[in-house]
Amino acid sequence: MNTSSNPSAGIDPRSPRFGAGITAIALLVTLALGLTEPTIPQGVAERSLNPAFILLTLITALFAWGAFAGVQRHPYGALFKALILPRLGPPAYREEPEPPTFAQLVGFVVSITGVVLHLAGVPYGLVAATAVAFIAAFLNSVFGLCLGCEMYALLVRARIIRGS
Repeated sequence: MNTSSNPSAGIDPRSPRFGAGITAIALLVTLALGLTEPTIPQGVAERSLNPAFILLTLITALFAWGAFAGVQRHPYGALFKALILPRLGPPAYREEPEPPTFAQLVGFVVSITGVVLHLAGVPYGLVAATAVAFIAAFLNSVFGLCLGCEMYALLVRARIIRGS
C-alpha cells in the first residue's frame, strides 16, 4: 500500500477502518438474519422481502458508492470527518485512496454475488457471501488488514492494473 509523507495528499487511514467497523456490524446482523431463515422462499418477490436480503442490498449499494464515487465521497467518510476526526490528532501518515476504493469494489462484487445468489434461490448463497465480506471488514476494522488493498498491491506488482 502506498503511503504519503505529504500531509495534504491522500486520505486518513483511520477513516476506511471506521467505515469497515460499521460495515462489519451491519454484515454480522445480516449474517444472523440470514441464518435464522430455515428455508429459501419459493418466489423472487418473497425472497426480495427477506430482511437479510434487504440489508445486504443496502450494504451492496454502499460498497458501490465507495467503489464508483471513491472513498473520499463515501457517507462513512463524511461521518468520520464530522464526528470522529475532530476528537483525534492528525494521522501519522496518509494513504492513497486507490487501494481502499479498490477494496470497496471487491466488497461490491462479493456482496452483489450474495444478492444474486439469494434471488436465484441458492440456499445459503447470501449467507456465504455475507460471511466472506464480514471476515474482510472485520480484519480491516480490528487489525487494519485490508484484504482488498492487499489484492490491489498484488495486482499492481503483477502489472495487471496500473497503480497510483
